[in-house]
Order: sequence, then structure tokens, then C-alpha cells
Amino acid sequence: MINWLMFEQLTQAPGAPGFEGEVRRIMHTYMKPHAEEIIQDRLGGIFAKKVGNVEGPKVLVAGHMDEVAFMVTNITEQGFIKFQPLGGWWSQVLLSQRVDIYTDEGKSITGMIGSLPPHLLNPEKRNKPVKITEMFIDIGAESKEQVEAWGVQLGDPIIPYGPFTEMEGGKRLMSKAWDNRLGCGLALEALNGLQDEYHPNILYAGATVQEEVGLRGAAATANLIQPDIFFGIDVGPAGDTPGVRDGFGKIGKGVLIRLVDRSMITHPGMREFLIETAESENIPYQFFVSQGGTDAGRVHQSGDGVLSAAIGVCGRYIHSHLSIVDKEDVEAAKAFTIALIKRLDQSTYQKILGK
Repeated sequence: MINWLMFEQLTQAPGAPGFEGEVRRIMHTYMKPHAEEIIQDRLGGIFAKKVGNVEGPKVLVAGHMDEVAFMVTNITEQGFIKFQPLGGWWSQVLLSQRVDIYTDEGKSITGMIGSLPPHLLNPEKRNKPVKITEMFIDIGAESKEQVEAWGVQLGDPIIPYGPFTEMEGGKRLMSKAWDNRLGCGLALEALNGLQDEYHPNILYAGATVQEEVGLRGAAATANLIQPDIFFGIDVGPAGDTPGVRDGFGKIGKGVLIRLVDRSMITHPGMREFLIETAESENIPYQFFVSQGGTDAGRVHQSGDGVLSAAIGVCGRYIHSHLSIVDKEDVEAAKAFTIALIKRLDQSTYQKILGK
């Protein structure tokens, strides 16, 4: 059974790139009962080690803790807050959205990204997208001095507001930060699922940091663990909504197996292993081609090269305040992750490598 409460805790925690501490604390809590050792790289990635067979390959399974967010870059004399994105945002999804600013004291201050009503817009402006550099956040302050008195400083992280909601019918879930607390939660679910199961390898399961700003944390993690195999679990954009042409990925249609993106071409032997596992375990799967990238793109280049794959599920409306995933896809991704780990003995690793 999936621990949906854990996913709610993970998605609702604040975790801008470089500010993943609260997510890390949650992960540590859930890792502790299942880990023989918990290790952490210097940038903040956290991983539970679980040894099945010391002669087997080192298998690294990771989501990433950070979510697309913002940072305070200026406070105007009138008390409005200017900001810059952390991660990839499309400006049109931002206006009038609620956000929370997290101060050094741990205080959360609610605000909204300001917008102008149509009454104040001339025809030209009504048809022209607003640039992020022109946007501002209103936290209800009357002056710059008041903003500073409330504890807001330059460099503070700003988090989208998006409550965890089970949608009508009970099959789909809406929340902020599915990208990529989904991967964090599935790494934890794999640890839990293997608690009383044999796996013929050395497993490291957890999450990296700063993926959304350039796959940065994955480099530190790869240098620390030096894995033989890497599975990056992530959420890809769904291509099943109106207005999307030739889109890959439909929610409710199973696990995503990423074939290629701008950061990595999946190794032929790895691709064959993924497909064989899904088909033999009767796990629904679909292929995915992306213009983006994942931690697999960074890890596979480390050391002498690491056999890597990007797997996971697709989500509607990622890189916005709210996204939607399907419960059955999450369950399939859990079963797929555990099956991959249980099959990866030394001979299977060599077979994949030799393709």
C-alpha cells in the first residue's frame, strides 16, 4: 500500500533549490527504520544504504528534493517584493497566484503575485504576456521598512502555494511539488517495500538537491556514492491535454520510460532491461521523449560512466503552482522500482553493460 500521508507531507514541505532542509528532515524520518546507514553529500542530498549482497552492483535510486520556486531579489520603497525564478517557469502561469516567503527565522509570510485588472490595461497590454521581471509580490506591507521588520530579506526563498487535494472520484491527486517529491516518496517506498525482501546488490535510496537549476546536486551525489547503476525517478510533463500536439505521456497509462532528452540517451542495454522487467511483471509502461533533462543526465557522465535511466510518471501542469498525478501510475512506478532493484545482480549488470 502507498503511504499517501507521506506524499502529502513531502509535497507540502517547502523546498526551493538550495533550501531543501525541511524535505530532508522528512526523508530522514522515513528512512531511519529501514536504513543500515544514512549518508549525506555536502550539498544536502540524503540517502539510505541497504546491503543485500556485497558482491552485487551499487544501485542508486533517487528523486530530487527541490521544487520550482523563486527568490527575493529586491524590496521596493512601497513594500512590494521583486523576485527571480528558481527553475523553469512560464510567465503566464504566475499572475494572481498565492506564494509563501520563508524567512531565516522559519516564519512563513503569505503573499500573492500582483496583477492588474482589465480596467487598467490598454488593448496592447491585454494581449501581451507580462515578463517575470515586471512582476511583484504583495504581502500586505505598507513600506520597505515594514517588510524588513517582518523578517523578509534578499535571498529568501519563495514557495508556490498548492494544497494536497484528492480529486473527485478518488483516483487523481492535485498538489504543488509533485515534481519531484514523487521521486522522493518512491525512493522511500522502495526502501519500505524491500524491508523483508532480498535484493542482490547494494542499494542507496534517497534524493538529490538543486536539480531544477541545472542538475547540480546529482554531481555531488555521484561523486560520493560512485554507483554502478542509477535510476532517477522524476515526473515528466503530460502530453494528454487540449492544445498539446504530438505529446508523450498520458496520466493513468503507467510508468514512464524515458528514451531520450537533452541530457541523456538511454543505453540500449538499459532500455532492454527496463522493458523486459515491465513486461514480465505486467506493469503498464509508456515511452517518453523530452526537451528537458533529469539527474540521470548528470550521473551517467560521472566517473567512468554510469548506466542510468530516467523513470517515473507523468503529471499534468508541472512547473506551475499545482500539478495532477494518477494514483495507479504511482503504484505502478513503485512496483517497477522495486522489481528493477530485485533483478539487479552482478550478472544482470554485466549483461546490460555488454549491450
